[in-house]
Amino acid sequence: MKVIMINGSPKKNGNTAIALKEIGDRLLLNGIEYEIINVGDNVIAGCKGCSACRKLGKCIIDNDLVNESVAKIYDADALIVASPVYYASLNGTLKCFLDRVFYSKKSFAGKPAAAVAVARRAGTTATLDIINKYFAISNMPIVTSSYWNLIHGRVPGDAEKDAEGLQTMRILADNIAWILKCIEAGKEKGIALPEYEPKILTNFIRE
Repeated sequence: MKVIMINGSPKKNGNTAIALKEIGDRLLLNGIEYEIINVGDNVIAGCKGCSACRKLGKCIIDNDLVNESVAKIYDADALIVASPVYYASLNGTLKCFLDRVFYSKKSFAGKPAAAVAVARRAGTTATLDIINKYFAISNMPIVTSSYWNLIHGRVPGDAEKDAEGLQTMRILADNIAWILKCIEAGKEKGIALPEYEPKILTNFIRE
């Protein structure tokens, strides 16, 4: 089993990376592999709303990490998205990335997912809420911990001093591992994903 972890920070070795490493180390102890994709230090264009991906099966903008990451997420068993907090929200580059990943995706239904926020002080829960919305609209079980999935730090390295935050990351990893093993056990017993009804779309504005 494998988990893809998205690092939305432009600092590859900053506090967001510390949080993900704490999760990753615990996943390894549970016999689960992981890969970190660093997004925040890239130039990623936002979604154009052109809907070309509906015909192409991938985003029409093909010169950055998005299409490659969609394939990796699709093949993985779970997803973790971590972001530093900027103006009480997630990193702008990460937002552009997620918009395109989730609009142009193959189905991620049934794939457990978790959001992680890193901040000096406030804005963490708002950031978690925004990231979780991508999962909630995609039939993805959202994984939690013993506290909201957040950790604190101002300068790189500070997160290593947040004992409670680090514990929250470890418990999150344990919960992801448990859920993945439950899903695997279910597959062995022939328990499949629900057969979803065709999507019904309604508009607030009508003729």
